[in-house]
Amino acid sequence: MLPSRAATPPTDGKRPRWLLIIHQIPPTPPYFRAKVGRRLARVGAVAIKNSVYVVPLSDATREDFQWVTREIVAEGGDATLCTADFIDGLRDDRVEALFHEARDADYAETAKDARDVARALPRKIDDALRAESLAHVTRLRKRMGEIVAIDFFAASGRVSAESAIADLERRVRTKEPPRAKSSEHPNVRGAVWVTRKNVHVDRIASAWLVRRFIDPKARFKFVPGQGYRAAKGEVTFDMYEGTFTHECDLCTFETLMHRFALREPGLQAIAEIIHDVDVKDGKFARPEAPGVAALVAGIALSCPEDEARIELGGRMLDAMLALYKRRRP
Repeated sequence: MLPSRAATPPTDGKRPRWLLIIHQIPPTPPYFRAKVGRRLARVGAVAIKNSVYVVPLSDATREDFQWVTREIVAEGGDATLCTADFIDGLRDDRVEALFHEARDADYAETAKDARDVARALPRKIDDALRAESLAHVTRLRKRMGEIVAIDFFAASGRVSAESAIADLERRVRTKEPPRAKSSEHPNVRGAVWVTRKNVHVDRIASAWLVRRFIDPKARFKFVPGQGYRAAKGEVTFDMYEGTFTHECDLCTFETLMHRFALREPGLQAIAEIIHDVDVKDGKFARPEAPGVAALVAGIALSCPEDEARIELGGRMLDAMLALYKRRRP
């Protein structure tokens, strides 16, 4: 698994949490503003105002911003670095959401690239095409490493992107299209279901599906996105190489439906919406997807605790199921 420079709040409650760069760039040469923008994007910064960018405070991000500052000053501009805490107006959770949005966009682009290559492959792959495709896999993994290095808050899109690249590599190496695992009914009653912290659409929906249809006595545990090793009796979901996670082009919600052979009326419609919101490949083109995405974003902003997100998201999904049960496909 690729390492990341995950950001954590200060433990002593005194150290500022954020590092800001405030810059003023001269109008000439005209290309320089775009160059600075690309440089800031590469180090993972997000804009909170015109010419004001933020990253979580750490030794690594401080060094990155110092290099950007030197570049700006060397071209005749001006740049100021300062540590900060947000007190009024912009809140920490909204700043974190900006980082999630930026990294999810990066992950979605990488996943799309992998899926596009996989779809274009013929059933029989000759040696030249295999070598070309494996080189593409190498480039995608390098790109993933660059994104993970600036994924300070473990954005949810990582699982989908890593799954898409792994599926492409299996397709190239095994000479056969990857397939989802066969339907099965593992004994998971009363288990501890483990997933990544800061749950969003697929994990909220999957937790609801587990409690409602698979394991009514399920308990949930929320852990960091990287490096967690499951204990005996724990079931991991929507995590890299988890017990239940993305398979082929299925999101975790769809994987759970497939593996447990769930055929409840209305579930397929919900699965298609969750897929479109989470995977962002437009596979089902559900018109409800943008509205559900907005609702989930609101739930995430209003509920900092993961259990609260699952509870509120579950009520939304209960209502959706009641609606789609009444509709014919």
